[in-house]
Amino acid sequence: MSKVVITKLHKALVAAGYEENRPVWFECRAENQPSVLGNIYVAKVVNVVKNIQAAFVQISPEQMCYYSLKENTEPIFVKQQCQGKLVQGDEIIVQIEKEALKTKDPVVTGKLNIPGKYMALTTEDRGIGVSKKLSVKQRAKLKEFFATLYRKQESFGIVVRTNAAFATLEELEQEYEYLKEQMQGIIEKGIYRTVYSRLYEAKDFYMERIQDIPMDSMEKIVTDQRDVYEQLLEYYKAYGLQGAMEGKLVFYQDELCPLSALFNLKRDLERALSKQVWMKSGAYLVIEPTEALTVIDVNTGKFTGKNKDRQQTFLKINLEAAREAALQIRLRNLSGIILIDFVDLEQEEDRETLVQALEQELAKDSLPVNFVELTKLQLAEITRKKVKKPLHEQISIQDIKG
Repeated sequence: MSKVVITKLHKALVAAGYEENRPVWFECRAENQPSVLGNIYVAKVVNVVKNIQAAFVQISPEQMCYYSLKENTEPIFVKQQCQGKLVQGDEIIVQIEKEALKTKDPVVTGKLNIPGKYMALTTEDRGIGVSKKLSVKQRAKLKEFFATLYRKQESFGIVVRTNAAFATLEELEQEYEYLKEQMQGIIEKGIYRTVYSRLYEAKDFYMERIQDIPMDSMEKIVTDQRDVYEQLLEYYKAYGLQGAMEGKLVFYQDELCPLSALFNLKRDLERALSKQVWMKSGAYLVIEPTEALTVIDVNTGKFTGKNKDRQQTFLKINLEAAREAALQIRLRNLSGIILIDFVDLEQEEDRETLVQALEQELAKDSLPVNFVELTKLQLAEITRKKVKKPLHEQISIQDIKG
């Protein structure tokens, strides 16, 4: 079961997700740093760099973005200078796909995505796709239902989310029509808008997280922010879910014990920003993000076992470290190349057990994660999709301490 807490900590709005009373994700947003992730704009092409198969486009006079020509072969033109190719001065419709990361500009795409609670509409692929987390029977039922609504000539496709299994067919149809109207409006009316126009504003950063949690797994959402509470209330009313959320959506009011103190939010954030993570066995992880990759080092710590027990103990420590490392990757929103330096195991069978355990833990992630290999040096190589800033770039220890 999942709990979500949304509150202010100094000048930042913080959302935290809990499972079994332990934080599994954080999202932080400073008051003066509004998110543009998911927004859709009419952008101006400033430069086309053929040797790197990319273009640089502006979504405002001050904001440059990276646009991959290899990934975007069919731009949605608002204003086109030269038939058949993208050139300087063109105006195209783009969506913010990745936030700015350190020195890198935001990444934009011409493959639009409009997310809802039960589905998302996308111009990336035509047709109907259904979440693989659902059973074969559920997937077949949903695919059959959407086939009655979807016309093959549509300029978008449907990606049906896990939450769709808990909705009525009427609710699914209602959301589909609503999202379809939004998507068609962006594509059909967007071509008449002026450069830098914002055609679509994405929901607040915490809403995406909440939408991803299946209704039967949602235990409680607690906030002490009146505007957040009202927004969530309207959201669930729009989907006819106010009854299902009764007693689960809570507006917290207690001047003697702030919400952040009740959930030890400051302590948990400090731990999530620290380099060292202790585990129950007495072993610990050292997490070092760098510009190129993140290294997670597994240390035996307080272990002083006998030689004959060492390999069995090392396996236990590594299995515990696999669980903790996978959690910390989600918690800290680490992405790109990640290397985990496990304690050396002599037996091939033990190494296979470790790999299976690590893959099982990584599968719990909502973002695409790929286990590449366990190298001869027993470094587990992992890649995780970059979308949002890692936690240490969203908030700092100084921000927490005020």
